[in-house]
Amino acid sequence: MQTIWDKRYARRVGRMQSSIIREILKWSSLPDVISFAGGLPAPEVFPVKEFERACSLVLSEAGPASLQYSPTEGFIPLREMIREFSAGYGIHAEVDEIQITSGSQQALDLLGRLFIDPGDKVVVESPTYLGALQAWNIYGAEYLTVPMDEHGMRTDRLPAVLEQKPKFIYVLPNFQNPSGVTLSLERRQELVELAARYEVPIIEDDPYSQLRYEGEHMPPVLAVDAETRGGESNVIYLSTFSKLLAPGIRLAWVIASQEIIRRIVQAKQGADLHTATFNQMIAYEVGRDGFLERHIELIRKIYGERRDVMLRAMDEHFPENVRWTHPHGGMFLWVILPEGVDAYELLPKAVDLKVAYVPGGPFHSDGSGKNTLRLNFSNAAPEMIREGIARLGALLKREL
Repeated sequence: MQTIWDKRYARRVGRMQSSIIREILKWSSLPDVISFAGGLPAPEVFPVKEFERACSLVLSEAGPASLQYSPTEGFIPLREMIREFSAGYGIHAEVDEIQITSGSQQALDLLGRLFIDPGDKVVVESPTYLGALQAWNIYGAEYLTVPMDEHGMRTDRLPAVLEQKPKFIYVLPNFQNPSGVTLSLERRQELVELAARYEVPIIEDDPYSQLRYEGEHMPPVLAVDAETRGGESNVIYLSTFSKLLAPGIRLAWVIASQEIIRRIVQAKQGADLHTATFNQMIAYEVGRDGFLERHIELIRKIYGERRDVMLRAMDEHFPENVRWTHPHGGMFLWVILPEGVDAYELLPKAVDLKVAYVPGGPFHSDGSGKNTLRLNFSNAAPEMIREGIARLGALLKREL
């Protein structure tokens, strides 16, 4: 039934789409469904006792202040903690170059608000993070896709794309969502050099770099840019507490030049004034005094085991004509079915077998990737992973 509002929506509403992951979570929440669909951290790694202690401490020592409005830029002690934490991973920033946001999704939206006019071109990997596409579609972005291989974005394909003068390059260099692939050091250097040559900035989205289970830590693109070029940074860096503490507190951060932070502050004031004061104080109390680094070790142990269980189960149960990635960290791996097979059409049959995944098509801005799918290994216990992969393998053998 049409209402008085139907003719009053802004034109940009036509570019809004629901997240397929959120839609699939409705299925995967059904009883007995083993879900590899969501990008959900394992709830058993949430530091509940530390949060309980922090809540009591904050309310007893800073009660009224913790419930009051606060600066848009964020709680200064939390930004100090992020500055020290980031330095351990090769990122050296001042406190006034750090902006707290209500999750990385808000950071993506604010950057879209700042930089994207209708018709502007944005360079993305293929596949890329679905949430970024969702955030920027509403601003009218058009996407220039760069294919990936086992070493990440094909930087040899970048020059032809950069000739089209895009607004920026968006990259997830570590254990990429959805593919799980990591951008090699050589390609990080090539990316930085090409971006400088063509005068195109980079947005580096890095929620997973601390979750490495094998191999050596890679310097962030931001750090490579600083070492290679010097001077004012060509990179805006995003990261989050969602994978390190808990996604429910909705806390992330942006590292950028003071001028860009000033603009983000202006955009954020029009969105929500500031990120929740109480949440920021709690995160600081939980994460301080080295707890964050110690807790990351626990997450690595649990997620690394679950990744190994999933890879072994796939070796055992998946057909020979199916390929998949071997991520060195993160929360996802990527499955490539034979050409002509549609992972979306297979999904209802998988749900009938009480197992769920995310079809890969929506992660491709150019409409490709119908024969791909994403599996999450962080949320399910090892015995559920074995059973779910056995069910999925049986379905693939039957259908292929």
